[in-house]
Amino acid sequence: FPLGHLTKDQTRALAKELGLHVSAKKDSQDICFVPEGDYRQVVRRFAPHADEPGNFVDSSGKVLGTHPGIIHFTVGQRKGLGLAFGEPMYVTEIRASTRDVVLGPRDELGVTTFAVADLNWLGELPPDGLEVTVRVRSSQQGVPARLIDVGNGRLDVELYQRNQTVAPGQAAVFYDGERLLGGGWILPPEKAFALHGRPKVVIQPAV
Repeated sequence: FPLGHLTKDQTRALAKELGLHVSAKKDSQDICFVPEGDYRQVVRRFAPHADEPGNFVDSSGKVLGTHPGIIHFTVGQRKGLGLAFGEPMYVTEIRASTRDVVLGPRDELGVTTFAVADLNWLGELPPDGLEVTVRVRSSQQGVPARLIDVGNGRLDVELYQRNQTVAPGQAAVFYDGERLLGGGWILPPEKAFALHGRPKVVIQPAV
C-alpha cells in the first residue's frame, strides 16, 4: 500500500498538514456495510436459518433448553444465555447444521489446535512449519503458535497455550513480530482434521 511505511500517527499528521478533514476522524472497527452496526440484519438476509430456534445442549448432546437462534451466540459467551445453572456456563461450540448451541463449564472451553482454510498468504510457507504469532480476535493480543502447511490453501495451527476464543467462521491472522504474514478462516472442529487424516494433538506450553 502507498502508506505502508508510515505509522497511523504519521499518516494522521500528514493528513493534517494537507488540510484533510479525516485527520482527526475516530478509528472505526465496525463493518462498513452493516447498517448501524446491526450485523444480525445482514446475517438474516444471507442465512435466515441462523435466526431460527434451536436447542442448548451439553457436550454429550443432552438438551438443556432452547434458544432463539445461533445468530445470537458466539464461542466463549457466558452472558445472555437466558438459562440458570449451578455454575457459570459458556458457549463451547455452535453446530450450525443442527442449530445446536453447546454449553459447558470453563474447563471445556478452549482449544490448542485448529485449522484454517481459504488461506491468503504473503510469500511462501516453509515446508517444515513456521513459528508465528496468531490473533483470532481483533481486540486481543496475539499468542505464539506453530503453523503446518497441509496443502490446498489449508493450515494446521498448533497453539502453545489454550485459547478460549477460537470460533469457527472467524478469521485467524498470523504475524512475525509486527509484520503481517497472512490469514485464513477457522474451520469447524468436525472438518478441521478430517481434511488430511491427521489426529488432533495437544501442544504443551513452551518452556
